[in-house]
Amino acid sequence: MQWREITTIEEWNEILEKSAERGQVILKHSTTCPVSANALSEFDQYLDKSPNADIDYTLVKVIESRPVSNQIAEDLNVKHESPQIIYVKDKAKYWTTSHWSVTQAHITAVLD
Repeated sequence: MQWREITTIEEWNEILEKSAERGQVILKHSTTCPVSANALSEFDQYLDKSPNADIDYTLVKVIESRPVSNQIAEDLNVKHESPQIIYVKDKAKYWTTSHWSVTQAHITAVLD
């Protein structure tokens, strides 16, 4: 399974709406941060191992798509961090973690 990258607030709004029907996982990723590179690798490893198929997976690059990243933080009332993973259900934050806690094991424990 693969993630899809979003770059517009319209795409984010669609994801937020979809979360009423199925879970949505957002990974906020900084392309300049080694900790974030590690988190993206852990996220990809999780997705390589038959992840929860009832969830959509999305990537937001926080520097390149700053307005989208800020809108997510505002809509979900979540302090912006990077890297950060957010599980959205029913148009609200269900779970979030950041930095070195974004690991394949942690993601598996929450989502599977």
